Amino acid sequence: MVSLSWSQALAWRMRRQLLDPVGTESVAGVVRRLGAIPAQLDAAAELAVRVRRQRSRPGEVARALADGRVIKTFAFRGATHLVTPEEGGAYLALRAASRMWELPSWQRYYGLTPADWPRLREAVREALADGPLTRDELGAAVTARPKFGHLGFAFADGAGTLLKPLAWQADMSFGPPRDGRATFQRLDTNPRWAGLPDLDEAGMRAVEAYFRAYGPATPDHVHYWLGNGLGAGRRRIQSWIAAFGDRLALVHIEGESAYILREDLEDLAATPASAAVRLLPGYDQWVLGPGTADAHVVPPARRTLVSRGANIVIVGGVVSGTWSLSGGQVVAAWFAEAGPPPAREALADEVARLATILGRPLQPTARMT
Repeated sequence: MVSLSWSQALAWRMRRQLLDPVGTESVAGVVRRLGAIPAQLDAAAELAVRVRRQRSRPGEVARALADGRVIKTFAFRGATHLVTPEEGGAYLALRAASRMWELPSWQRYYGLTPADWPRLREAVREALADGPLTRDELGAAVTARPKFGHLGFAFADGAGTLLKPLAWQADMSFGPPRDGRATFQRLDTNPRWAGLPDLDEAGMRAVEAYFRAYGPATPDHVHYWLGNGLGAGRRRIQSWIAAFGDRLALVHIEGESAYILREDLEDLAATPASAAVRLLPGYDQWVLGPGTADAHVVPPARRTLVSRGANIVIVGGVVSGTWSLSGGQVVAAWFAEAGPPPAREALADEVARLATILGRPLQPTARMT
């Protein structure tokens, strides 16, 4: 039985997530490594990618989207995420497993039976056959069919719930913005799109990817990421974890038990603790993957702050403060319970890296909170 410290475990996770050392993967490689990257805010999504790359350029995420090397779609918890077209199908299959469109409440609210969905999906694909459409344009095309003429309200601004199952079933994804407005496009026109796998295959792939990026982890961690918020149920996820059998190794971390893929065990045990300082955007996968309730990553007293999207400072993988921009200053607010802040040089180096990414001169300022 391998025993290790949480500082070692988080250091290994930082390596896996291209944070220490910073990686050399492509944009798609970063997205693939993390599984998904929140994309509600374009600037935050780009920063989440670029802080994990030694060399990067402004607009590179938008170019990867335009080229189809990554796709933007409704994924975890119904929010928008970047995923790769090769691996993203596994996550969409898990989202679709809930089959929420069959719920009686859905049938009453939208006036659609489960038998109506194949025709609705066909209508959406046909509407998008000639290229991306805005929400209004897509709604107009769909509601022009008498069967769906009552659905205009479902395409109004701010009413995206009906669109999510269409994305989960791979009928569409987000297209390039037009005049500041989102568009939707056919997903199957992307030559890199690998399709939706069988649910059990999708589950096994997603569980393996989670342990590779977010291990050591518990079954509750896996359920949080893959099951909460309209996804595969706990029983399915438990069966997928159990199917790994001896491929999962149990480790003890300061009196707690967690799992890691056995092929990663030797590397994990040999990983020294990290003191790396990183400035990450709000809603970064570093905290969303394990969940903000994970006290080893997010101090419990600061969970609300992190859950509301504060930009975070991590030291050795632990959220130790927040940061914000004020003119030409990066103001780092250190949590008192995190102990003394790291060496001034460590913060200055990370601020210099952020300045290069943002293309503007920045100076660090630290204060306790």
